[in-house]
Amino acid sequence: MLKILGIDHVVFRTTKLEVMLHFYCQILGCTVERDKRTENGLVQLRAGSALIDIVQVDSELGRLGGKPPQQDGRNVDHICLQLETIEQDKLIQFLEQHQVHYSDFALRYGALGLTESIYIEDPEQNVIELKPVIAKT
Repeated sequence: MLKILGIDHVVFRTTKLEVMLHFYCQILGCTVERDKRTENGLVQLRAGSALIDIVQVDSELGRLGGKPPQQDGRNVDHICLQLETIEQDKLIQFLEQHQVHYSDFALRYGALGLTESIYIEDPEQNVIELKPVIAKT
């Protein structure tokens, strides 16, 4: 059984980046943690212990989510869950045991900094990033 520590980050896709930044920063009080809009269309906002990532839909990252947010497109790219410490091979074994398809581990930035994570999908094809505190093997 996996133990979830909390939500690490949520990724929203948008066609209105400046409006979204105003809402989350000026109204809700988030702060800009990383601004990579010129590199890949991503702005990461600090929301307490978690991050809210906002991605422009016409950017390299944003195009991965398909059409712009509308009835037949998705505006939530993925959510990321922080997991309690688990070795990578044990996490893979657990996912395989439950017939859950997964991506390779890759180094990605999250609320706790740059760490390795893996992607899976739920039964409705919502993308879930699992970001465990990795035990050294």
